[in-house]
Amino acid sequence: MKKGVLSLAFAMIFGVATVTATEPVSEEKKEVKTETSTITWKAYKVTGSHYGTVDLKSGSLVFDGDKLTGGEFEADMTTLEATDLEGESKGKLEGHLKSDDFFGTEKHTAAKLVFTKVEPTGKNSYEVTGDLTIKGVSKPVTFDVSVYGSKATATVKVDRTAYDIKYGSGSFFDNLGDKAIYDEFDLVVDLEF
Repeated sequence: MKKGVLSLAFAMIFGVATVTATEPVSEEKKEVKTETSTITWKAYKVTGSHYGTVDLKSGSLVFDGDKLTGGEFEADMTTLEATDLEGESKGKLEGHLKSDDFFGTEKHTAAKLVFTKVEPTGKNSYEVTGDLTIKGVSKPVTFDVSVYGSKATATVKVDRTAYDIKYGSGSFFDNLGDKAIYDEFDLVVDLEF
């Protein structure tokens, strides 16, 4: 009888332990290859546009099986480069973009994006919301991401004034005429992992 009660007690303990044990997490963090991934920016003004690149310092995407569930990235703002210009004009624009009028890269060397919500919208596409930090200011942004094999692409539209970058903004200054710079700029991100 005692043996039967003892067996029943063990069965209950191990049965409860089995029922309450959590499933192992199947999420996998995949590091982004910074040397082959690119971030391209394009900014617009009344009289045209400028474009260039900024280097990815680090990044990772999180997957549950083949489903994107998260991500985190850091860009090296000191590498901000205008690729549409050459010579003195290039140096002048890059210097201005790195100044406190724009990104203040001496004090704010990095920009960061952390995914907070990932919703599938199709077989290989997702709507992502994340916290974007520029110049120490964090604001949510929402954008689409496509994932194919070991590559992911996204286009993010950013309102620079939300990050206290107001230089030349028609939203804050009058009589700028053709010197006005539009508030939104685009980031096109191509990732390999």
